[in-house]
Amino acid sequence: MSIIVQKFGGTSVADSEKILAAARKAIRAQKDGHQVVMVVSAMGKNTDALVKLAREITDEPPAREMDMLLSTGEQVSVALMAMAINSLGHEAISLTGAQIGIMTDSTHTKARIRSISTDRMREALDGGKIVIAAGFQGIDEGFNITTLGRGGSDTTAVALAAVLGADSCEIHTDVDGIYTTDPRLVPEARRVARISYDEMLELASVGAGVMHGRSIEFAKKFSVPVHVRSSLGDNPGTMIAAEPEALDKAVCGAAMVKNEARVTVLGVPDRPGAALTVFSRIAAKNIAMDMIVQNVGADGRADISFTVVRDDLPTTLKAVEEATRELGAEGFNHDDDVAKISVVGSGMATQTGVAETMFRALAEKGINILMITTSQIKISVLVERKRAIEALRTVHEVFQLESEPSSLAGRRERQTTTPQPAAAANVVARMQGMEDLMIDDISLDASDARITLAGVPDRPGLAAQIFEEIAAGGIVVDMIVQSVGWEGKANVSFTVPRKDLAKSMEIATELTQRFGCPAPGCSSEVAKLSVSGIGMRSHTGVASRMFHSLAQVGINVDIISTSEVRVNVVVDGRQGEKALAVLRDEFADVTV
Repeated sequence: MSIIVQKFGGTSVADSEKILAAARKAIRAQKDGHQVVMVVSAMGKNTDALVKLAREITDEPPAREMDMLLSTGEQVSVALMAMAINSLGHEAISLTGAQIGIMTDSTHTKARIRSISTDRMREALDGGKIVIAAGFQGIDEGFNITTLGRGGSDTTAVALAAVLGADSCEIHTDVDGIYTTDPRLVPEARRVARISYDEMLELASVGAGVMHGRSIEFAKKFSVPVHVRSSLGDNPGTMIAAEPEALDKAVCGAAMVKNEARVTVLGVPDRPGAALTVFSRIAAKNIAMDMIVQNVGADGRADISFTVVRDDLPTTLKAVEEATRELGAEGFNHDDDVAKISVVGSGMATQTGVAETMFRALAEKGINILMITTSQIKISVLVERKRAIEALRTVHEVFQLESEPSSLAGRRERQTTTPQPAAAANVVARMQGMEDLMIDDISLDASDARITLAGVPDRPGLAAQIFEEIAAGGIVVDMIVQSVGWEGKANVSFTVPRKDLAKSMEIATELTQRFGCPAPGCSSEVAKLSVSGIGMRSHTGVASRMFHSLAQVGINVDIISTSEVRVNVVVDGRQGEKALAVLRDEFADVTV
C-alpha cells in the first residue's frame, strides 16, 4: 500500500477548527487507499510565545533547556490532532520524535538527523492507524531532546518520506504553492506547476520562504517528490521534483533577501591560503556565508567580499578583524543596508543573455549593482536595501515571469505520473548520517580565459554596459563576479572562451579607456573547478576545505563564486589537473 506524508505548519493547526480540517484531509487520503503519516508543527505562535517566556526568565537560556521547552509545542499539536482523528471515527496515534526514533547529533537548537527507525511507524500504519509525528524534534545518543532549527518540521516530513519510501510528501501551508516571487510584493506573481530540486534550493537560499533549504536537500538526496499545497483547499499546488516546469524560459523565479550585510576584506595578499584565513575563522563561528566573491587583485593584492545574515554581522566582523591582522590585509569595510536580488532557472544553463537582460533592466531604473555572483542556474546581485522591492519587481517584469511558459501544458500532462522515490535499498544504504554533506560532482573546465577590470566607477549601468558590449561582440560569458573596492570603485572579472580572448580584450580595453580606469588584466589560460552537491550551504566548512586543500599544494585561487549547490573557483590553467586531483582527494569521503 502506498504511503503519503502530510505536513501541516503552525498556521494550518492554529486552532481547533483548523486541526479538524487537517484531520479530515488525512482521513480522505486514507480512504483513497493510502497509509498516512502526518507531521505537525506547534500551533500558530506557540513557539514564539515559549521563546518570549524563556527570555523573560534569562537572557541566555541554555540550549539544551530551550530544546526541552520548544519541543512541547509539537507535543501539544500531535496529541490534539490524534484526538481530532479519533473524534471523527478513525484511529490515530501521536508520537514524539524520540518515540519514532529520530536520532540526531547533539547540536542543540539546530541538530542534524543521523538516522530514523521505521519499525514503530510501520507497525501502526499496518494496523490501520494514521501516524501523527511531531515535527522539528529528535533525540541524541544521550536521550536528550533536540530540535532541528528553522524549517525543522519540513525537514522531518521529507526525512520520514525518504525512510518510508513514500510516494509523495505533501507540505500543507497557508499558500497554495510556489510562486515566481513573493505575491505580497509583486501581485503579478504566478504559481508554478512544477519546479526542480536545484531551482528550489537556489530560491530557498535567496529568500523564497515557503520551503526551507534543508528539507529540499533531503528531497533531492533521496528523490522524494514534494507537493506544496494549501491547507485551506484542494488546489493543485506545486510539485518539487527532478525536472523543471519548462526549459523554454531561462528564468523560473526571482527572490529577495532584505536582511543581508556585505563585508569586504581589502588588499588581501594574493597568495595561496589567504582566503582560507578569512573563511575558516568565519566557519568556526558556524556562520553561513552567502554571496562569496574573490576578485583578482592588483600589485599582489586581492579583495574578498561576501554576505552574511545581518544578525550575524557583529560576530563576523570580529572574525574578519582577526583575519585582517593575521594576513596583513589593508583593511575591511561593511554595509548592513543592502539586499540581495536573485533570478533562478534551469534554462540559464543553455540560454545566453540572461545576465545582460537583468543588468540592463536595473540600470534603466537607476538601480546600482554593488556585487555580482553567478552560477549555472542563478544570478545574484546586491543593491541598496531601499531599492530592493523595486529591483525585484523590475527583474520579475523583464523576464515576463507572470506568463506561463509555452511548454507548460506538456509538462502538466506528464505530471500525472508521480515521480518515483529512490529504491528502498538505496535509501537504507544512505540513511546513516542522513544530513551529511554529499558531493555529487567535482569537475574541471580548462577551456576559458579570464578578464579583469579593476577600479571601474561604481555606478548604475556599469555591469549592463560591460556585458552588453561583450555580448554584441558575439562572445559568451561564463562566470561573472563583481566586488566592492575602495572609494566608489569596483572590480569586475569574468571568463570567456579562450578563442574569444583577443576580441574580448579589445572591447574591455575600449571600455576602460572610456571609464578612465587602468587597462584590463587577463589570463589566457585559466581552469574553473566546480564542486557541487547537497548540503553546500548548511555545511559551512565546504569552501574552507577547498581553499585549505589547494593552499597546501601551493595553488592560488584567483576568483571565487558560490551558490546553494555549487562552489566555483578559478585557478591558473596550468594547475587545473593538479587542482582537480586535490579536490577529489579532499572530498573523497563525501563523494557519491
